[in-house]
Amino acid sequence: MVIVAAPKWRALADKIAAQITEGQYAPGEELPHIRALVAAGEGSGATVHRAYQTLAAEGYVTSSRGHGTVVRDRRRIRVPLSRYGAVLAPGGTMGPWESATAAQGLSGGMKVLPPERLKAPADIAAALSISTGDPVVRRDRQATIGADVVQIQSAWYPLDVATAAGLDGPGKIVGGILGAMVGAGLQPTEADERVTAWVPTPAEVAALSIGATVPVLLVERVTRDQTGRPIEVVRITGAADRLELIYDRLPLTP
Repeated sequence: MVIVAAPKWRALADKIAAQITEGQYAPGEELPHIRALVAAGEGSGATVHRAYQTLAAEGYVTSSRGHGTVVRDRRRIRVPLSRYGAVLAPGGTMGPWESATAAQGLSGGMKVLPPERLKAPADIAAALSISTGDPVVRRDRQATIGADVVQIQSAWYPLDVATAAGLDGPGKIVGGILGAMVGAGLQPTEADERVTAWVPTPAEVAALSIGATVPVLLVERVTRDQTGRPIEVVRITGAADRLELIYDRLPLTP
């Protein structure tokens, strides 16, 4: 049996990946310059460059002009299903993402883009049990930890729901969407979540600052009121190596 040695760039990438995993390089720390590793005998400039490219593609580091090659924060964030129940009371200051991250001592935040009023595409109309082309309000958000974007979110609401809960105006909804709905007299009662995974698109790679081979999770949530009417559809995309979705204490009997 002939054992073929790994290419030098692959061996170097595996060595640095192990050092990152073991904590020899901390999140946010810049790796040595390529010239420094060449001088240390780790290989040619082309070898080190390809090793760094591989580490970036696999999500261990990020590289940008003027900032060098920096270790990416890959610590997992626990996202429990119970995060929704904690923000149903109106008047709070934190939404589900902020409450979930605060419970872990993390500085979670939410960047909100201006909402759009548009005609419901077919898939969103089906999820909201309305007709294709009916008016809806779309809100796009970025869930952050410090300066890192960890999730990108898009949410759609029937126009009457958005208007009643004040979701059609610009700016962050203090205390979260669900609390605003309750405050407006709506009653979010149940939610379905569906989780799938895929290889990220170039736009998702850029938005999440991840490597091209790091899988992403898509969480699609449909929230219903006490009558069973869908009042919200949310699609959340996040790096699979940073999220831990927790579905605990679920009832086993109907």
